[in-house]
Amino acid sequence: MRVRVSNPPPKPLMIWDGECHFCKRWIERWRAITAGEVEYITYQEAANRFPEIPIEQFRRAVAFIEPDGKAFFAAEAVYRSLRYRSSRRWLAWSYDHVPGFAAVSELAYKFIARHRGIGSAVTRLLWAMLCVHRHIHGPGAGFFARWASFT
Repeated sequence: MRVRVSNPPPKPLMIWDGECHFCKRWIERWRAITAGEVEYITYQEAANRFPEIPIEQFRRAVAFIEPDGKAFFAAEAVYRSLRYRSSRRWLAWSYDHVPGFAAVSELAYKFIARHRGIGSAVTRLLWAMLCVHRHIHGPGAGFFARWASFT
């Protein structure tokens, strides 16, 4: 779905489901990663500002709107937003250039969006393991630190 909004935000904007606890966890993570370069707002607050995007689209997936008005959804939206952190630019590049990367990303996003409870449980488990690992081994060590830096 390619959409361009007529009233684009002055700063890149990620729109998410404010009633989703799983979404809230990840938005907090992405907010830290993008370090003020991206604004975040719930679709419950923003939907009226962007009538070109159907409410059902907001309910299905995150939306990311660039200052030029281009809107992206689901996994592509996540990767485009993380592009504002230099160490994460490879994700958007991979989405656009690596065969199969976009398709696998969108399938994974769709599965997690339909099973947010499972996604939330896995996130809590992995983040808990990361905290224990960091407590024992210090920050920056091993698999869990690499996983956390990827997300």
